[in-house]
Parts: sequence; structure tokens; C-alpha cells
Amino acid sequence: MTDESSDIGEQQPLSPAERRILLRLARESIAANIERRSPPVLADPTDALLRPSGAFVTLLQSGQLRGCIGTVQPQQPLWIAVVRMAAAAAFDDPRFPPLQAEELAHTQIEISRLSPLRRGLPEDVVPGRHGVCIARGDRRGVLLPQVATTYGWDRETFLSQCCLKAGLPLDAWRDPDTALLLFEAEVFAEEPGSEVDGACG
Repeated sequence: MTDESSDIGEQQPLSPAERRILLRLARESIAANIERRSPPVLADPTDALLRPSGAFVTLLQSGQLRGCIGTVQPQQPLWIAVVRMAAAAAFDDPRFPPLQAEELAHTQIEISRLSPLRRGLPEDVVPGRHGVCIARGDRRGVLLPQVATTYGWDRETFLSQCCLKAGLPLDAWRDPDTALLLFEAEVFAEEPGSEVDGACG
């Protein structure tokens, strides 16, 4: 993991067209998996979509979580990360059964494009602005910035819940041997009620 200091503000935001492309690719990736077809390929990606980036794809049904998987590491172009994470969120999230074909039309897709990770201290965390990755040994937990907003968590609760997700004691974030990495996210989603627009036939 990198400890290079950066935030999402140092990256140019995606254009509305680039956001629409990623949301379409995510939906097509899920549909292709259901229909046992090859995943979608983006023929002419922009520079921003080619740039390696961490990304999470979140699936929602009536505002409730239906799957969320991603990667914090910028190991592949953004558009490829979104294609892969969309399929993983739909079919590989161990908290949920695999998404069924009849569910796709009423599933909303949300994408989080991550900034590079940077090392931080607990007092640096601003709930709602920062996501956190907590790691110790072979255990790691990640929470996106919007999670704190959704549940109304303060800083300590947010950090404790991330420790819980990592399988660590709730107060492990206070231990200097626990690595705390921060990131920000550019978050965008399909408009509610328009989820079927990008579905494959």
C-alpha cells in the first residue's frame, strides 16, 4: 500500500459522460454474467477511464444494501476495475446470495472512485469525507466515506466499525501497530427509477 499523500481533489473529477459510461459498464457487466456472456469491453476509453484507480461498486435495492465489493489499490484501469467489481458485488459478496436476473431491473448501481491511499492518524479522519482502511497483520477492513454519513457515525464509531469489519478489537485503531490509511471518493449513482436504462437485452 502506498503512503503517498494525496486526495481526490488532486484528480480531475470525471465528466458526466464518463460517469454514465462507467454506470452503463457496471450494469452490462452484471447482465453479461447472468446471461453467461463475455464481460463488456470499452472500445475507446478516455484518459481518465484508462488511469489506474481503486473503485468500489455498491448495489442498492429500495435504498438497502444488496452488495458492495471493491479494491483500494490502483492496479488496473478504472473502467476495468468497475467492470470486475460490479460482477463481484452482484455475485461474490458473501453477505448476500448471488443476484438473480429478475432483481437487476430494480437494483440501483453506485460507483465510488477512490483517491490514492495515504497514511493518517485517527484525529485526521473526518466522517463523511474520508474512507478508512485499517490493517494489522493479515487482517484488513475498509469502509467508504458515505458509510459514516448513512449511519450518522462519529469518528470513533466509524473507526471502531472498521476494526470490527477487519476482525480486530473495536479499539484496535488506538494501537500504534495498527495501520490507518485514508482516502476520499468521488461517488455517483444511477438515478432512482432509471436503473433499467443501461440493461442488456
